[in-house]
Order: sequence, then structure tokens, then C-alpha cells
Amino acid sequence: MLDTNRRPGWSPARVNASHCCSVSSSSPPLPTRVVLLAGPSGSGKSVLAARTGLPVLRLDDFYKEHHDPTLPRVPGSTDIDWDSADSWDADAAVAAIAELCRTGRTNVPVYDIATSSRTGTEGFRIERSPLFVAEGIFAADIVARCQELGLLADALCLRGRPSTTFRRRLVRDLREGRKSVPFLLRRGWRLMRDERRIVARQTALGAHPCGKEEALGRFAAAAAGRCRRVTVPE
Repeated sequence: MLDTNRRPGWSPARVNASHCCSVSSSSPPLPTRVVLLAGPSGSGKSVLAARTGLPVLRLDDFYKEHHDPTLPRVPGSTDIDWDSADSWDADAAVAAIAELCRTGRTNVPVYDIATSSRTGTEGFRIERSPLFVAEGIFAADIVARCQELGLLADALCLRGRPSTTFRRRLVRDLREGRKSVPFLLRRGWRLMRDERRIVARQTALGAHPCGKEEALGRFAAAAAGRCRRVTVPE
């Protein structure tokens, strides 16, 4: 996550200035909007979000806690299905995004993935930035709600090769000690087999599927004030 406790020094140049249009100093200030960045676990969302130079809200911090009785299970297993949107608090995530767009600040949970629990809360500020990123594997699930509330600048689904995503995800999860090794391997193989279906689902929810370079171009367009109305299911 970027350091959100200092004024963000974002610039459209950080996301490819060739895609941006000039805005005169006499133009009215742009309303604050969010770019939702979805994609399979391990697809590189966090790295890409950091490259933009924009404030980044980590949607994974809105996971439910391990003792929540509504947590879903992997079919045929006792494992909690952390890749199901039912393991995530969408209402709290949307409320935080709305408050950021309205006031430039909010309080967010501090979530420990290794213990599947919230360890506290912390303040998150975007100051006067007219654009910020909200990234996470469930970002596509709130595209329709953010658009209905007038908060959405764009919605993207980062995609790549399933084998590359598998390797990147496993290395990260082992390095961070997120879960036990057997759990990570079971989850990794399942997600690699399902990756194309995951991308298709997020696309159907309104997130535009793209690689990193196209995503950066769309971030630049959003930074220049060109918000895109996405097509979402009824």
C-alpha cells in the first residue's frame, strides 16, 4: 500500500502522459472518483496500482473474520473459500469508497490474512487527489454500486497467463506466510484451473479485461477527467 498519510504526489505523467489532455487552471475542480482494479489473485494488481502514483485503497482489508458464520466453504472441503465474494464485506467497502469521494478520508480495517482477523483500524486519506485506486479480487463485485452512486471513473480487470499468475501468487503467499503450505497449494491449483472463468465473471460484472500497459493508459484517461460509463448486468 502507498503511504497515504502524506499528500499524494500523483501526476498523470506517472500513468503515461501521452494519453492525457490538458486542463486549464480556470477549470472547475474535478469531483473525486475511483478506479476499481480487479483481477485474479496474483495478477499484479498491487504492483500496478503502486505504479500509478495514486492513493491506493486495499479492498482485501475488508475480508470477514474467521469466526464469521456466513463464511463460505470450498465444495467438498472444510477449507474456507476466501475467493468467494461471500467472504468479503462489500457494504463496508462501498461505504469507505463513498466517504473518500465525499470527504477525502475514511477509517479502514487493518486485516491480518495469516490469522484471518482484523487487528484494528487506521485512517486513510487521499487529501485533494481527484482520483484514487481501489484494488482487490472482489473489486468487480461493486462496479454497479459505485457507478449508481456516481463514484466510478473506470473499472478494470487485470489479466495474464494463468501459469504466471500461479507462480507469482504462490511466491508472494509463501513469502508473507499467509496460510499453510498445503492450503496455498490446494488454492493455487484450483485458482489456476479457474482463472479464465474468474476473468470472465469479473468482465461480466463490468470490469474491462486488459494487460498492464492498457490499464495504465486507462488510468491516464481517468486522471485527465475522462470517466467511462461501464456496462453492468441488470
